[in-house]
Amino acid sequence: MNDDRLAASGQPIRSGPRPGHNGICRHDYLLLLVFPLLASCSGVQSVLDPAGPEAAGVATLFYTMLIGGVVIWSGVVGLFFYAVRKRKVHSTKTAGRLILWGGAVFPTVVLAALLGYGVWLMPAMRPWFQDDARGMRRIEVTGEQFWWRVRYLGEDGKPVFETANEVRIPVGERVAFLLKSPDVIHSFWIPVLGGKMDMIPGRENRLTLVAGKPGTYRGVCAEFCGPSHALMAFTVHVMERQDYEAWLSARKTSSGAGDAEGLALFLRHGCAACHAISGTEARGTIGPDLTGFGERGSVGAGTLANTAEHIARFIRFPDGVKPEVRMPHFSMLADADVERIAAYLKGLR
Repeated sequence: MNDDRLAASGQPIRSGPRPGHNGICRHDYLLLLVFPLLASCSGVQSVLDPAGPEAAGVATLFYTMLIGGVVIWSGVVGLFFYAVRKRKVHSTKTAGRLILWGGAVFPTVVLAALLGYGVWLMPAMRPWFQDDARGMRRIEVTGEQFWWRVRYLGEDGKPVFETANEVRIPVGERVAFLLKSPDVIHSFWIPVLGGKMDMIPGRENRLTLVAGKPGTYRGVCAEFCGPSHALMAFTVHVMERQDYEAWLSARKTSSGAGDAEGLALFLRHGCAACHAISGTEARGTIGPDLTGFGERGSVGAGTLANTAEHIARFIRFPDGVKPEVRMPHFSMLADADVERIAAYLKGLR
């Protein structure tokens, strides 16, 4: 019985949700389905939430291609329904025209326009790197298995200091990344700042990026490089220029001479053969430089949160955290020694 008949009969008209619907209408269900898709368009690793002009170009290209795809799909599906729902039989000539213009010419024109737009947009998404560019900061990033070696270069092109699994850049300033790999092909990608660039053994590729707003973002390796490929992330800190300069000055003078007993254990158990810490006798170059390790947000290139417990876990059995990582395990050490080393590393600033 509809509402008009209920009103005419004098019976009260019930408002609100109908029985069995639990107060949820079809619009609510639609929102529940769409919300996860909308939530995935933002975040520290979303190409659709750009923080730089290159990434904004990628996002624009995506939305343009999406609209173009919808236009083609709508045209072809509309043509299909027109053909099957019209009652009269089409002549061979009419059917041929529908297929030619609706199924061939129309999609070709739209795809050609999208291709032309993509080619036109490409220089903005991948600016050409000038070897003689003056005043541009340069950061050398080397993809290892499975972590990132980061060297900040001076005006003479020589390393000023080295860090790992973390990149810091000033906001609003174009930075040149010199990308290398000593072992297998990796791919350097900061989705919110720009496109990918491969890191190929025996070759130096170059990429320039500029960040439009401060923040902390996530970078990843976008090329399968081994069992721990998915456990190879890095953090990108975009800082105000004065904060960045202050960090550079502090980092140049960082020293690991804090906890003397923790340092002594670090050296005694052979950690210095692979790792370096500024201001100490540890000068290893095989593994990550651990200077200022305590200020990093993670252990194992984004695998674990940077806590003393996680550091100790990684020292004892690194392969259990990152399969086929090249660091040997130190499960033979006494728990007290491992925990003291972990506390020492966590305290490095």
